[in-house]
Amino acid sequence: MGDTTSDATSGTTSGDTAGARDRDGEGRARNARPRDGLGRPLPYDADGVARQPEGVVRAPEDTVVEAQALLDEGKPFHAHEVFEDAWKSGPDEERALWRGLAQLAVGLTHAARGNVTGGARLLRRGAGGVEEWAALTGRERPYGMDLAGVAAWARGLGDDVERGGGSVDAGARAPRLRGTS
Repeated sequence: MGDTTSDATSGTTSGDTAGARDRDGEGRARNARPRDGLGRPLPYDADGVARQPEGVVRAPEDTVVEAQALLDEGKPFHAHEVFEDAWKSGPDEERALWRGLAQLAVGLTHAARGNVTGGARLLRRGAGGVEEWAALTGRERPYGMDLAGVAAWARGLGDDVERGGGSVDAGARAPRLRGTS
């Protein structure tokens, strides 16, 4: 069996031991490897992109602003984590909205990674989710977001990804959550 090193302050474990798992301070499995801008794991000794903190409770307007900034920076994986926080911490009646937006961000992540099938599927699933939420609630512009425009963006990108068959530039293809600026 290989060597394993442990960081007593963070509770993480790294090394080449088969089956060893990184753990947080409470013992939950957490991958401590650095990540690139699209959330892909890098070697433990690599410089990665700062991770989004998990479990942050933000006002909905702050969620939209932070997610848009991350999308504009070409970090849809990180934007999905912001939407996921809103999905988990927000009111029950908005869970489907934030889940749909998280799916859109993950779809863009997959499209940027070159995963044509997964990217297109998640973009369309997220588009359907935000459209359904808008129809059920009668709220087409929650927190200033243009849900119809975002859904149209997602479907169009899904079609482009399937036609082109390659990866897309996440920053260049990021949606405008609040419409054209």
